[in-house]
Amino acid sequence: MPLRLWLVSAAGLVIFALPFTGLEAGGYLPLLGVAVAAVLVLGVVETATRRLDTRRLALLAALAAIDAGLRLALVSGIAGFSPVFFLILCAGYVFGPSYGFLVGTTSLLASAISTGGVGPWLPYEMFAAGWVGAAAGLARPRTARLPGWRDLAVLATVGLVLGYAYGAATDVWDWATFYRGVPDLGWTPGIAPAVALTRFLRFYAVTSLTWDTFRAVGNVVMVLALGLPILAALSRFRERFTVTIEAPVQPG
Repeated sequence: MPLRLWLVSAAGLVIFALPFTGLEAGGYLPLLGVAVAAVLVLGVVETATRRLDTRRLALLAALAAIDAGLRLALVSGIAGFSPVFFLILCAGYVFGPSYGFLVGTTSLLASAISTGGVGPWLPYEMFAAGWVGAAAGLARPRTARLPGWRDLAVLATVGLVLGYAYGAATDVWDWATFYRGVPDLGWTPGIAPAVALTRFLRFYAVTSLTWDTFRAVGNVVMVLALGLPILAALSRFRERFTVTIEAPVQPG
């Protein structure tokens, strides 16, 4: 994974780690600022290094708009399942971890704005969705080839695991706020890290494990049912977006 993406992810990890240190995270606006700034910085770096040209930027905007539309049409999803993760997984798998991260974060930001879902939970959702796209990019084999059933198997497995991982990551906000002070389950100020982790795992098992199973299984179904044509289409886009400059052949 590129160093720039590690650095941006480190900023996000601070947001997720704060409750486990027993410290108050403060208002959500600073955290939202960190999330948006991290996305902008990564976008600027990708543009400056010509990894994010106008064509890839246009595709990024289109994918984010489609995901926002899907979430607007199905705001609450089906139990824990939401179709927004399908394109994030596919884009990350085809275009790589940095692009997948940008698709994930911008999709969740756009969908939150379109559905009125901007709130203190948004930084957690943005980073978690970004990591979904980045992980999909890391899972792709290095050898270039047309997408096939092996790619579907890999991406479906990634979607299954990340369905639970996304749910656990975004549950940090609920655990540290709505369940604050609940005995043996919720977050409390000054809690020791080991105790915090134990309580969070208990909280996740009780409140979210079944819910997130719908998301994880839904990701698998979406990838197996629709993944091959979408991966093929995105791969064609990637080939058209890639410019190869060859040195001229010297005569004689």
